[in-house]
Amino acid sequence: MPRLHDHLWSRPSAGAAGPLRRPPPAARPGGMSAAARRPPAPGAPEPGPGTPAAAAAAPPAGPWHHHLVRRSLVLFLVGVVLALVLNLLQIQRNVTLFPDEVMATVFSSAWWVPPCCGTAAAVVGLLYPCMDRHLGEPHKFKREWASVMRCIAVFVGINHASAKLDFANNVQLSLTLAALSLGLWWTFDRSRSGLGLGVTIAVLATLITQFLVYNGVYQYTSPDFLYIRSWLPCIFFSGGVTVGNIGRQLAMGLPEKPHSD
Repeated sequence: MPRLHDHLWSRPSAGAAGPLRRPPPAARPGGMSAAARRPPAPGAPEPGPGTPAAAAAAPPAGPWHHHLVRRSLVLFLVGVVLALVLNLLQIQRNVTLFPDEVMATVFSSAWWVPPCCGTAAAVVGLLYPCMDRHLGEPHKFKREWASVMRCIAVFVGINHASAKLDFANNVQLSLTLAALSLGLWWTFDRSRSGLGLGVTIAVLATLITQFLVYNGVYQYTSPDFLYIRSWLPCIFFSGGVTVGNIGRQLAMGLPEKPHSD
């Protein structure tokens, strides 16, 4: 026999104004109702940054930012150590001369050189992997720490050669260091982004150095390229490639940057 429930819903009473309607179905336990799923009207305002919907859609700022800070600190320390060692070598060989009043540290170097080099190393080391991702060309050539350490050793050797080797003129020394710097890039990098960034860093660093020497901050003995030595861009190029390789190695296993969409 028919159920009383179906009978009441199918045959309305005579005194009712119209047929009874079923109430809207409740939302499922794991989902949302049709009204909640309906897109907002074209003229409706979007949820502001303080609303619960905006807070739920905001990406978490956890591992990616922490990894970025750690890489920046490591690159800064690497730049400071390299600046202390290489600048001390240049001063001992009387290649770089600072005024007596600025020689204020135990490492016989101007106090501002290590922080500036550390900041530059952090920027360059972060820029190399960012450029690789932007160009869609991930660098996979010799991606191990043993190769990075050999690259650092070759860079220190090139800098040592610039102060130690004696040539008939600076042109021969500059050509030799240019060949060694390109050999360093070919041995440990071989990427177009690495070559382009290395040249850009060499040009910018050379212009900054010319400006500092012109204003009397320090000076070079026997300058042959305006106010500096002609082989200095080779040192900047090889240093950029070296710090870039360190930055790429630190970026291995980097978590993907969260997207807001």
